Amino acid sequence: MRSSLVVGNWKMNGSRTANAALLAGIRAGCGDAGALAVCAPFPYLAEVAAALDGSPVAWGAQDVSVHAAGAYTGEVSAPMLAEFACRYVLVGHSERRQMHGETDAVVAQKARAARAAGITPIACVGETLAERDAGATCSVVARQTGALIDALGGQMAQVVVAYEPVWAIGTGRTASPAEAQAVHAALRAQLAAAGAGDVPLLYGGSVKAANAAGLFAQPDVDGALVGGASLDAQEFLAIGRAAWAARSATMKVLS
Repeated sequence: MRSSLVVGNWKMNGSRTANAALLAGIRAGCGDAGALAVCAPFPYLAEVAAALDGSPVAWGAQDVSVHAAGAYTGEVSAPMLAEFACRYVLVGHSERRQMHGETDAVVAQKARAARAAGITPIACVGETLAERDAGATCSVVARQTGALIDALGGQMAQVVVAYEPVWAIGTGRTASPAEAQAVHAALRAQLAAAGAGDVPLLYGGSVKAANAAGLFAQPDVDGALVGGASLDAQEFLAIGRAAWAARSATMKVLS
């Protein structure tokens, strides 16, 4: 049975004071919100880990180096993250692909580096508006996912995949539940052929409490990668509760 997961991506936001209040709110209300995780900027990771210690909420980083150690100034390696019990790390977020020129091959190498250190990569895939308008959504997402499968092989089953249409990130636009499901179904088939059909598939792109239930009602949408809404504890928790409610309903049907 696939599990639900809702992950908050803080991006380059936060302060020590704001983070403490946000994490306290999440921790206080997480009991009925299913599996949650937050991915914070590197300087805050130790404080996030301390604030969430003993709670069911996991934490992760927003990027990782392809290298384990060496003369790579400014980089942070997977072994460094693992030393602090980091559970997740984002790889291939569209902002990294666009702003930092990360290719499919680099993203796959980062995912492999994370797995080598025992960290679960949350691998992001998705198309631009131009690619969607050209009818290339499925081919783009399949190419990006194929690079991960080629690099990870049997370890692909230990990865989380997040479909984030680039045109829906931070724009207020969201793929309709049917549009999200169509891409997730194609991803599920591709991953199943690689022996990884049960990996959680998250949707990312202007997810909020108001649209969460419709997205999570889709059979292949297991959770969400949440951007701006993850900076509001109550909004983030509401998304988590919607995901957990959808998963619980599915479990009842199957039983």
